Amino acid sequence: MSKQVKIGLIGAGRIGQSHGEILALHTPGAKLTAIADPAPGAAASLAARLGLSQAFTSPDELLASGVDAVVVAASATVHAELIAQAAAAGKAIFCEKPAALSVAELDPALAAVERAGAVLQIGFNRRFAPGFAAARAAVDNGQLGAVRLLRSNTRDPGLANPGAVPPWTIFTQTLIHDFDTLNWLNPGAEPIRVFAQADALVAPDFKAKGLLDTALVTIAYSNGALAMADACFEAVYGYDVRGEVFGSSGLAKAGHIRVTDLDRYAADGMHVDTARSDTGLLQDSYRGELAAFVKAVRSGRTTGATGEDARRALAIAEACIASYQSGQPVEL
Repeated sequence: MSKQVKIGLIGAGRIGQSHGEILALHTPGAKLTAIADPAPGAAASLAARLGLSQAFTSPDELLASGVDAVVVAASATVHAELIAQAAAAGKAIFCEKPAALSVAELDPALAAVERAGAVLQIGFNRRFAPGFAAARAAVDNGQLGAVRLLRSNTRDPGLANPGAVPPWTIFTQTLIHDFDTLNWLNPGAEPIRVFAQADALVAPDFKAKGLLDTALVTIAYSNGALAMADACFEAVYGYDVRGEVFGSSGLAKAGHIRVTDLDRYAADGMHVDTARSDTGLLQDSYRGELAAFVKAVRSGRTTGATGEDARRALAIAEACIASYQSGQPVEL
């Protein structure tokens, strides 16, 4: 494929707007041609902002508009359905994480992708963050030796509306990033045991309604390595994403919270400017994953996270739910 890849965006919410801007303005080889969102005026508003003429309320209309590929940034509740629908229409697919909210929901979508021979990439963007990519390279080239311990964390700046958070979100939509990161930083090993603890410490009044806003998960791997992931929906100092791999020959640490490398010193101490959102902290990795998707559409080969990678991370999330409910470790 030598021409530009024509891409349709499904979902014009917060992350959809970010992806739309990246595709329209910062992705060589891509041409964003259409946007679909069921919310009245949402697609039209974003399309007008990006200079596009095609805006729809139905993904069916977008899939029939002549696009080569779709970027799915809709609600997680419809990700699996949209993956299957796009695959059946012969489109390459980039889908935001999570690919589904359960393995049972995901498997038919992956089967549809396999039947169609479609390209599918899942939006685990930390794989494209320079520090995390360098950590994986250090594992691959043997600089760290045998992997023994891993860590990954996601801490959001604040919880604006605790009543709007669906049950199990901390496992299925937040820590899902960390589960993929830990799997990816321990290549060749499979997660075999999960133990999860969680509570509502940020908004305790909402625990009875199913909210969990703080969690700690430990994972045992088939190669003997042990991993820990933690998340919290309130980090007053900014958006905090970091990871670590400890091996027999060394240690790699990745991630930061800064928006610049400025250290400002004053009478009351040292100050740094910290990111307050995922798109603020990880803008380069969002651009990297979408650039990789365009290359995958051209080559027919996915270099980012695959559907099977998404399934492995989702299986851990499901095990976390079972572990939290039972108070016991869960075998995978």
